[in-house]
Amino acid sequence: MSSSTYTLPITGMTCASCAGRVERALLKVPGVEHAAVNLAAEQVRIETAKDDLAGLIQAVEKAGYGVPVQTLELAIDGMTCASCVGRVERALLKVPGVRSASVNLASERAHIEVLGAVDPEILIQAVEAAGYKAQTSGSEQPASDNTERRLRRERWAVIAALLLAAPLVVPMFGELFDQHWMLPPWVQFLLATPVQFILGARFYIAGWKAVRAGAGNMDLLVAIGTSAGYGLSLYQWWAVSAGQTPHLYFEASAVVIALVLLGKYLESRAKRQTSAAIRALEALRPDRAVRVIDGQEEDVAIAMLRLGDLVLVKPGERFPVDGEVIDGESQADEALISGESLPVAKVPGDRITGGAINGEGRLLVRTTALGGETVLARIIRLVEDAQAAKAPIQKLVDKVSQVFVPAVLVIAICTVIGWLSAGASAEVALINAVAVLVIACPCALGLATPAAIMAGTGVAARHGILIKDAEALEVAHAVTAVAFDKTGTLTSGKPRIVHLHANDGDEAALLQLAGALQRGSEHPLARAVLDRCEERGLDVPDVEQSQSLTGRGIAGDLDGRSLVLGNRRLLDDNGLQPGDLTEQAQAWEAEGRTLSWLIETAPQPRVLGLFAFGDSLKDGAADAIAALNTRNIESHLITGDNRGSARVVAEALQIHSVHAEVLPADKAATVVELKKGGAVVAMVGDGINDAPALAAADVGIAMGGGTDVAMHAAGITLMRGDPRLVPAALEISRRTYRKIQQNLFWAFIYNLVGIPLAALGFLNPVMAGAAMALSSVSVVSNALLLKRWKPEQ
Repeated sequence: MSSSTYTLPITGMTCASCAGRVERALLKVPGVEHAAVNLAAEQVRIETAKDDLAGLIQAVEKAGYGVPVQTLELAIDGMTCASCVGRVERALLKVPGVRSASVNLASERAHIEVLGAVDPEILIQAVEAAGYKAQTSGSEQPASDNTERRLRRERWAVIAALLLAAPLVVPMFGELFDQHWMLPPWVQFLLATPVQFILGARFYIAGWKAVRAGAGNMDLLVAIGTSAGYGLSLYQWWAVSAGQTPHLYFEASAVVIALVLLGKYLESRAKRQTSAAIRALEALRPDRAVRVIDGQEEDVAIAMLRLGDLVLVKPGERFPVDGEVIDGESQADEALISGESLPVAKVPGDRITGGAINGEGRLLVRTTALGGETVLARIIRLVEDAQAAKAPIQKLVDKVSQVFVPAVLVIAICTVIGWLSAGASAEVALINAVAVLVIACPCALGLATPAAIMAGTGVAARHGILIKDAEALEVAHAVTAVAFDKTGTLTSGKPRIVHLHANDGDEAALLQLAGALQRGSEHPLARAVLDRCEERGLDVPDVEQSQSLTGRGIAGDLDGRSLVLGNRRLLDDNGLQPGDLTEQAQAWEAEGRTLSWLIETAPQPRVLGLFAFGDSLKDGAADAIAALNTRNIESHLITGDNRGSARVVAEALQIHSVHAEVLPADKAATVVELKKGGAVVAMVGDGINDAPALAAADVGIAMGGGTDVAMHAAGITLMRGDPRLVPAALEISRRTYRKIQQNLFWAFIYNLVGIPLAALGFLNPVMAGAAMALSSVSVVSNALLLKRWKPEQ
């Protein structure tokens, strides 16, 4: 039995006992024959009969130590189809230390996870040995420049190929009208040869690299097929008797190459559009900023800024950094970052996001995040990661692509043998085999999934929905139940006055007295009272001898009256009874409201009135639940709040399933119970206590403005705290998955139908070449239809 040897880096070991613990943990893994830890080098050498790297890493982590994982990204050049993707991945996975490799044909990038430190040059050499070019993302020139240059080269190649092939095609149309315009053989030869060997050189080069690497790709099929047609024409020309007109196929080989080049050019243009979202986000990054030091302004590069620097942002400029407004008032247009269509007011103390556009005011901003830590950089990273990842459905394509080219070559050989056995001439048999080779298109299979994912994640990001990985995108389309946290998700998380009652009927006077006591307080309930006073335009007087009553409320004197505001204990402290407010207080408490009593303690103790505070529903919460109900998706409310407040929110939003007074640790258990009931569950939350539930759900959705922990645990992040983005995220997932299914269906059907038709002689090479070019373009174009999607308003 063959064995595998791994050398894993280990972190966290401090002594010989640590080494022994790691060795014992590894020896328990099935198949491990030997494990030796080098404490000085902080690594372990493992010999195992089973190729189970994930199991080895898990064993080390269970023992209490870590295996450091580094993420690298390479730009790959020269891939043409799904077979190329598989070959690059297999080449990278053979490099010692590579844990995983995912190659995206649409973005032409490889996302690689390596254990410990691996020299990128080794990875590049592995890719080049497989027949492709590679470079690290950091070392390459701007992607837009590279793409534009390549598109220009492809455009000129297409124009030249079409101009040379056109005279060869015209006589074919003449045959339809019984006109014989056959060009002399030497003219056909002169027109077809540069197309075959100069403009078509890319197919020979890529095909030879594939053969040398022991594999096949689309280029190999085109090279073999067109060479057969070209070679047959040379033979026919040489073998024909003097005075006879040979039957040549120069036009077939030339036109096939021209059409394939045209298809690749259109495909490249379409693929460029799928990455438009990334380019739009990258364009939001300003190159320079105006830094203010001791009142002096200086224009500096963004790289020179440091945390805490003051930056001046003039009207109409983009904010160069994340920061906090120190001086000035304005509005910020954050449409391309959060999807919020309306400008957001900014005053001192507000946070701003780099890349947003300043309105009409001058703002002085203190820098709080730079470089890769800014919100914009994190958004770009999330979108890039999602577009680089593979959806689970892609595994089927990967398996097919491994055998696709060899299978087509076998079918082509069988076609020749079959036609010869049926008594056909060698000429007919060879031409039909050429048609088989030309029409077979692994490109469409390779582009079907990544093109749709890139288009779907891109348009989602433009509307404030960040999909972290392709798996979340694929799973979200099947969601049948959405579990919502309450505070901060469906409600604002900021208390407000829901009810108030003045015993003398004067609510304005009651508010003024309460506002006077709360003036200067930062307590959330105090803020709610002062906000209501401001809404009603009430003047709030000053109180004297204001003092906090621990665990009860606040007290103060106003115009010779002693006043207290707080909870029910104040009634007992002053020997007072609620009186007529008893039933009202009980009803409001049953709703889960927080009550505050306003009492006059001197000169005459009495109850002046009662306030009930509650959380307000977010704008759009009702619309979000209604949209889910319309799609027959169940809504659940999971909250740690009391049953009264949970019931009020649920009734207002028409949520029929309520799980109240759930401890943070039990939220995940509640989600698991829903999953056990057969539901595909999406959990929506925003806090640290929601992170376990987000991770436990089939799809975690973190609300914008929430904690980093919640966003890390979630597969989808909403850049705005708008609940309406939840059904929108599920909708774009559904549409993207539908595009993936459509693309895969047509890619498979195209090959399953086209190859037999070509083998049976119903398609000539020119028609096969046109169909091949059309297949890839149609798949990418179908994916691009997602760019027209907009969330329902």
